[in-house]
Order: sequence, then structure tokens, then C-alpha cells
Amino acid sequence: MVDKLRWLGHSSFKIIGEKIIVIDPYQIEEGISADIILITHDHYDHLSPEDLRKIRGEHTQIVIPASSAGGLSGNVKTVEPGDLLNLEGIEIQVVPSYNIDKRFHPKEKNYVGYVVTVDGVSYYHAGDTDLIPEMKDIKADVALLPVGGTYTMDAEEAARAAKDIQPRVAIPMHWGSIIGGRKDAERFRDLCDCDVVILEKGE
Repeated sequence: MVDKLRWLGHSSFKIIGEKIIVIDPYQIEEGISADIILITHDHYDHLSPEDLRKIRGEHTQIVIPASSAGGLSGNVKTVEPGDLLNLEGIEIQVVPSYNIDKRFHPKEKNYVGYVVTVDGVSYYHAGDTDLIPEMKDIKADVALLPVGGTYTMDAEEAARAAKDIQPRVAIPMHWGSIIGGRKDAERFRDLCDCDVVILEKGE
């Protein structure tokens, strides 16, 4: 499961299968063209035009919340929580992502996370979110959960999210850049009941 996944830093991941899928590219070094790019919301560390240019090819499809798509053109698919897509055989479930007691990611913005199924393995990328009730309805083999706090869940809340989701493997994200450090990732690992893998950037 994890062998098809690469952490590109912060909240950015690449899933390698029949199609190359990149989620929230930010300050990435890779230049390989992505088949599908998934954007969770319009904050600069998730929607980075500079990084999109690094991996966007002629046929790359971009999936982005409708509230965040201003300024993007070309092969762009706008989505809202609850949508279900099938792009070139890749099933993508669009799920809510928001803050409960913070002002950074209001629910009314309809920011999103994604559950992406590749080669029979489902990957949940939570986006920038708190521990929200909808997580109890999310099923995924691999859960990518923010642990940095301040703008998102902290390690303790993320561990509770993992308990709700019950993935086979959980991977901390939203640390190592801007907010959150390795101690947050390690704290998350120590608190989780499921297996946790702390990826190194590019690994």
C-alpha cells in the first residue's frame, strides 16, 4: 500500500499506479507530468500555480473545489463534498474538510478531502481539517492526516480521527513546513491504535 505513495513534503503526495496522481503540490522538486492533480483548497500551500506548472502536462486533469477554482483554466473539474468521480478508471470520492473551532477553513467554503482508489487500495487525503463528524463515515486503507495543529488537527485529534476511520495504515502530514515538526508526527504515531508510517520527504 505505502510503496505506491511518495510524500513530497507538507501536505503533498504522489500516488503511483497506472496513472500518476499528485495531491496539493507545494514546493515540490519533481518535474514528472501528473495525469491527475487533486487540490483540496485555495490556500497558497495547497494551490500553488508555480508547482502546478512543474507537473501539469497537456492532458493533465485538475480537480478542485468550485470555491477555489478562480483563475484556473484548461482541463479543470470543479467539485463539492459528496461528489463521486471516475477519471480514467480512478475512483475519487470528494469528502468534507473544515475547521470546527478555528476560522481558517470554514465549512461554508466547501473545501474538500479525497478518497482515491488506485489498484484496489483506497487513500484518504484529509486536506486541512479538524476532527469532524463525517470522518466516521470515511473508509480507507491508508489515511493521510494533518497533525501540525494551529490550522488543522493536532496529533491528539488526528489520532482520534484515525480511530474513527480505522485505516490499515495512517500517515501524518502537514508537518515539517510552515507549522508542525517531527515531534508532532511521532506523537501521532505513539497515540494511534493502527499502524503508522512516518515518511521522509521524497520517500
